[in-house]
Amino acid sequence: MRQFTTESLAIFDTIPFLADLPPWAETLASLALLAFIAWVANFIVKHVLLRLVTRWLPHQGVTPLPAVARLANVVPALIVANGIAAVPHLPAPLVTLVANVAAASIILFVAMAISKALGLGNQVYDRRPDAASRPIKGYVQLLKILVYAGAAILIIAVLMDQSPLLLLSGLGAMAAVLMLVFKDTILSLVASVQLTSNDMLRVGDWIEMPQAGADGDVIDIALHTVKVQNWDKTITTIPTHRLISDSYKNWRAMFETGGRKMQRSLRIDQTSIRFLEPDEVTRLKRFSLLADYLGAKESDIAAWNAARPERARDAVNARRITNIGTFRAYMTAYLKDRGDMAEGMFLVVRQLAPTETGLPLEIYAYTANTSWAVHEDVQGDIFDHLIAILPEFGLRLFQQPTGLDFARFGAAAMRQ
Repeated sequence: MRQFTTESLAIFDTIPFLADLPPWAETLASLALLAFIAWVANFIVKHVLLRLVTRWLPHQGVTPLPAVARLANVVPALIVANGIAAVPHLPAPLVTLVANVAAASIILFVAMAISKALGLGNQVYDRRPDAASRPIKGYVQLLKILVYAGAAILIIAVLMDQSPLLLLSGLGAMAAVLMLVFKDTILSLVASVQLTSNDMLRVGDWIEMPQAGADGDVIDIALHTVKVQNWDKTITTIPTHRLISDSYKNWRAMFETGGRKMQRSLRIDQTSIRFLEPDEVTRLKRFSLLADYLGAKESDIAAWNAARPERARDAVNARRITNIGTFRAYMTAYLKDRGDMAEGMFLVVRQLAPTETGLPLEIYAYTANTSWAVHEDVQGDIFDHLIAILPEFGLRLFQQPTGLDFARFGAAAMRQ
């Protein structure tokens, strides 16, 4: 318990008008005077000194005022903690209680100021160019937890008027309980370290995590949670440790490499596939993209057939140019000639296995612009052109019969 000197208790007794009051009035007046002194000190610190100090502090758009304001609350608490003993006629237990509460308030204000300072440091760090790739928000939150945990121990020790070492000595028996209570915090801390050290996730990354219902941009990485803004503008909150234990897709590499995959097929009606007649080959040589291909193909086939004269006597035994092969060569040349496909990246037009819905001709390539809207526009423009030019090769797209097809079939049958 605190001990107070006779001199400290007699401070208010030296004030002339207080000495002439009854004991109860002297006590109330002294308390009012102490509260007034604390209020004046708080006003001077916050509205005069604090403004002068923050005016000269370099803040570059991030003001330190909230952190310093929390620290300024210590001044009136100090006045109350040291002045309550000077109020006459107060019982010693009450003086000790008020002094302990004021001291606990000082500890709380200091902890809040440190917390605000840590938040300020995080804001300053976020202005660095590499802040998105290596965020420290999770570590800052962990430090805040430690600060408030330490402050809680000190506050309890002050209120109980006991040494904090006495409380800490009992924490060993509570280790299992603390591990259970802070299980998510420990898991999230380990996950944050792995995510940051391995550069697995950054603010601004587009991730897909179907099991968590997330498909969008990462907007915040904290100690316990990662927030993802989905494309429908909803927010999905994912526990940080799940990004280590569960799998997810990160599209960052796609944007960094500068190419966005395009994988789409044209399904060709297999009944329209045939050999090209010589006059059709001549007509298709009008296409500047096919002139070299058809010339080289004709030379290759002529040499093959000349080496096997016994097969060349009948067209069914000879090699000939097909409309589907020519169209596939045209698709490849057209993609390479566009100029909006990613250079140095994979580009192929391949024929997949025939199905009941036609023969798929698949484009597997990468557009040079990774923006979704531009990518879709380029992809749409490519297939607009290919579908429109398909009849030039004597080919048809496969399409399921519609009501209009059945109506035409019925009308034709009736006319017959």
